Formats: sequence, C-alpha cells, structure tokens
Amino acid sequence: MAIEVRIPTILRTYTDGEKAVDGAGATLRALIDDLEGSHPGLKDRLVEDKNGSIELRRFVNVYVNDEDVRFIGSLDAELKDGDQVVVLPAVAGGAA
Repeated sequence: MAIEVRIPTILRTYTDGEKAVDGAGATLRALIDDLEGSHPGLKDRLVEDKNGSIELRRFVNVYVNDEDVRFIGSLDAELKDGDQVVVLPAVAGGAA
C-alpha cells in the first residue's frame, strides 16, 4: 500500500529535505508509525501523549485527500492505496 505524504518545510529535516515521502498503513495512526521507522523523530512532531492517549498535536493539521482528519476519525481515519496525506503546521499570529 503506497500513500504519499506531503511534508511541510519545517519538518523536512526529518525526511532528508524531501517534500514528499511514501508510507503505508490502513489508518493514519499506522501510517505515522510506518513513517517513524524510516524517518525517526517525525512521529513526535505529529502526535503527543495526553493522559495515556495518543492524539494529533494541537497545532498540526493533517488532511487525507483534502479532508481534515479531525472530521473523519483523526488517527483512526482509514487510508487506502493511492491516498495523499498532507501535513500542515497551523499558523498563528498577527498584529495587535
């Protein structure tokens, strides 16, 4: 199962500068675990342990085929061969 994962500039240090990497998994959780095997450190930037439960970090947005995973199952969102996963860091700020 090949799933393309688009990596934002800020996380490319974990992918040797690659803009996109391939991974495998039936769910987003499995895909992130797979990516950690070939790109150590990436998982810690995407998820965190909250009281014994692994969740997406608050300021990381993940989309599967343009759908926000928070609305389609979060880490349990189902994936299939050919899907595209996009990781986007949330941007905040502005003038007061």
